[in-house]
Amino acid sequence: MSIPKNIALIINPLHQKALAVGDEIAIILKQKNIEHSIFSTNWPVEWTDFTEAWIVGGDGTLNYFINHYPQLYLPMAIFKGGTGNDFQWLLYGEISVAEQVEKVLQASLKKVDAGYCNNQLFINGVGIGFDGKVVQDLLGKKKWNARLSYYKIVLRNILFFKEFLCTVSTETFNWGKKCLMLSVANGRRYGGGFNVNPDGLINDARLDVYIIGHVTPLMRFKYLPLIEKGTHINLPVVTYLKTGSIHIKAAGIVPAHVDGEYFDASEFVIECLPAKFLFLY
Repeated sequence: MSIPKNIALIINPLHQKALAVGDEIAIILKQKNIEHSIFSTNWPVEWTDFTEAWIVGGDGTLNYFINHYPQLYLPMAIFKGGTGNDFQWLLYGEISVAEQVEKVLQASLKKVDAGYCNNQLFINGVGIGFDGKVVQDLLGKKKWNARLSYYKIVLRNILFFKEFLCTVSTETFNWGKKCLMLSVANGRRYGGGFNVNPDGLINDARLDVYIIGHVTPLMRFKYLPLIEKGTHINLPVVTYLKTGSIHIKAAGIVPAHVDGEYFDASEFVIECLPAKFLFLY
């Protein structure tokens, strides 16, 4: 006999899209007589009575959630409600809210890896260098023209971002040169559709690392669209490896992002946390 569902519906209150999607989900659950509670400005303190956590927001909301509840081992789902929804896309694809509700209600439970970078959990990936600078430059930009702002900032950094010197090491790999960017990915894409890791798996207990070395501004125009399409792995400037942990040390402070959230550092200690969370998909 199955346990009756009691769903905690966690909504990002700062995004109108998330609020609208949350309302739609709540109506469907009410019609199905499924017990649920809505949380927006104040999130749960105790999880004892809940059977599932449904999060409505983007990759940043999910990142905030897992770092707010790092020991939560309750079944989760993520619904599209942000400007970057790459992990939601990975689990559910391009489907409507109603279709996703049905899929989640019928889904089997699956274990999903996470990552840990400089004392912060991530579920999708870490970007260091070029894409970290793009995220930094997007801080404070208006959401209504986010796509336009994004491409303008990408173009500016294609022309002017300065490559940085760093060393990259694992138990079996050592690398040290100037590079444009490093991606340490658990999911397949980030940045609102850049297929950085097109063949990535979220349950293989390893992270996928892409080191993009020296690229002249002219060649950046050629290569970056290939990264967006996910056809970059065999480019001569790309070094690819899979690993359970990695240590990156730069010559100075480097811009970075974790699941699309900006931070910076000169040193990055990153590891995979196998089967860290449970998702319904």
